[in-house]
Amino acid sequence: MAEFAVANRAIPAYLQTPLQVGSLTLHSRVLQSPLAGISDRSFRQLVRRSAPQSLIFAEMAHAGLQLEGRDRWQFLPSEQPIGAQLFGHQPEVLAAAAQQAEAAGAVCIDLNMGCPVNKVTRKRGGSALLQEPELAIAIVQAVAAVVRIPVTVKTRLGWEQVTILDFARQLEDAGAQLLTLHARSRSQGYSGQADWRWIARVKSLLSIPVIANGDINSPADAIACLQQTSADGVMCGRGSLGNPGLVGAIDRYLQTGALTPELTLRDRLQLAREHLLLLWEDKGVAGLLQARKHLSWYLADQPDHQDLRQQLLRSENLSQSLDLLDAAIATENLLA
Repeated sequence: MAEFAVANRAIPAYLQTPLQVGSLTLHSRVLQSPLAGISDRSFRQLVRRSAPQSLIFAEMAHAGLQLEGRDRWQFLPSEQPIGAQLFGHQPEVLAAAAQQAEAAGAVCIDLNMGCPVNKVTRKRGGSALLQEPELAIAIVQAVAAVVRIPVTVKTRLGWEQVTILDFARQLEDAGAQLLTLHARSRSQGYSGQADWRWIARVKSLLSIPVIANGDINSPADAIACLQQTSADGVMCGRGSLGNPGLVGAIDRYLQTGALTPELTLRDRLQLAREHLLLLWEDKGVAGLLQARKHLSWYLADQPDHQDLRQQLLRSENLSQSLDLLDAAIATENLLA
């Protein structure tokens, strides 16, 4: 395998070539995960700025609620390529919702079979499908039969024990055209360390692309994972919280070997301000409430600014939040 060396690491040359997912050609092998309550249009806009070719997913959506007309997808041309992720347990409902997403402009349908949260699993969705493989296969078959775009699956190693090897083969046979594997079990949640060794084993078994997920928080993490697993790409999840440029930074590194400078505190504050305004413009008061968690993430690893973080979490209106951020930015400008 042809390689070139960058920063004492060998980057496999295949990472610079397009990734074929069924009929879909992706010109980046770094994907942004669908994050419930996070991956709205404002967040996607910030991710897209530094990752113009990466596949970005909208928030995970309940198939039944989509059919009822709640929060129906509206994908802008500037958001492409964008995928839609669905969860549920009724094959016919998921198939109908997938058709809606395709009509809205999604380039692929991702079926969530990995979400570990109770409010999803108790409805037999997300990682609960790891306990019902026959139902999971029926869902893939039903969706693949009614859409022309690729059907993909995001899942985990297993419910408690590792069962992914047989499950992955079954998913491919059912019509899945890409598998994203979060290298933790459902019982682990987001604790402990992702075990990338299982991604390597799954990759060796399948002919469809395999995307690595779990603990991809930097370009160094991405290349270490790809070297260990030979996966076809990586998906960023929680590492993007407070750092929407992560996907672009990893893609740039894999494509060129160039590292993107880390954000300064001033950069973080300015980005937080922009994110706040985007959410306000898109959602009004609801966006202001949603912005609190994002503003907190931008400052999460800044021990000297926890008072500001707490003030932003308690802020009751847009002007108060902007005043707090503007004052902090002005201070950083004086120190620069």
